[in-house]
Amino acid sequence: MRAFDYIAPDSTESVVAALAAHSPNARLLGGGTDLIVDLKHTSNTPKVLVDVSQVEDFHGIEMTDRGLRIGSMVTHTEIMKSEIIQKELPAMVDAAHTVGAVQTRNLGTLGGNLVTCVPSMDSGPTLLALDALVTIAGPKGSRQITLEEFFVGPRKTCLEPDEVLVDIIIPKENVGKPTHFLKFGLRKGQALALVNAAASFHVGDGNIFSAPRIALGAVAPVVMRATKAEDFLAGKEITEANMAEAGEIAVTEIKPITDFRASKEYRRELVAVFTRRCLAGAYALHQSRA
Repeated sequence: MRAFDYIAPDSTESVVAALAAHSPNARLLGGGTDLIVDLKHTSNTPKVLVDVSQVEDFHGIEMTDRGLRIGSMVTHTEIMKSEIIQKELPAMVDAAHTVGAVQTRNLGTLGGNLVTCVPSMDSGPTLLALDALVTIAGPKGSRQITLEEFFVGPRKTCLEPDEVLVDIIIPKENVGKPTHFLKFGLRKGQALALVNAAASFHVGDGNIFSAPRIALGAVAPVVMRATKAEDFLAGKEITEANMAEAGEIAVTEIKPITDFRASKEYRRELVAVFTRRCLAGAYALHQSRA
């Protein structure tokens, strides 16, 4: 590992200024669970590390006028321990619990998981199924976009070199929305997902699917929504047959690959099953609250 300078700003503005002054030779340091590994195994060491761990704007879990705000530096353990997330969005707790080992969850952050942008990330599907928004700060001010727009490609987001992810917002209308998350890996713990999935929907009058969302990971270059399956479900009666059909439709939308962990055919089978099970799990949560 080559030598580098270290900066620890205490405000969002200072972070942006540091990035603007040193990009493209600067890297952000949050929890460090991915970055430290990269620094040890790459010759492209940055000249400056900008430590954002002490920036107050990047911390906290709270309800606001916009919805549930989660700072980008919030750890997976903090998500698991949050009373409001446990009550309103237990699927986020389930997803956080699947991230690495205890040590990784204690240090690793939600923002870091999203910015790393691997297709198999565990936090992405649930947030995508909840229409999450992200707040980005840069030299021109702040902007807010959908998480779907944030993901560009494998390990690539829309962030410019002088921009930083500040927080994640679950829109107010989706706080409490019945949601379910599932992950399948080759081991019970600390495994990358062969497929992960999340589904959410409100139950409309007449027991119909309202605002259905289906999100899938590890089956495309980025975490994706199965919009054709969503369109099929919208307004239809909540039945096992419709859930199963949505799973079959979702299979037609994915672009899985064959690698050393699984074949693309196996991933297609998993998507059909997981879509159906996630929809059923979200409905079971709704029924438990009724």
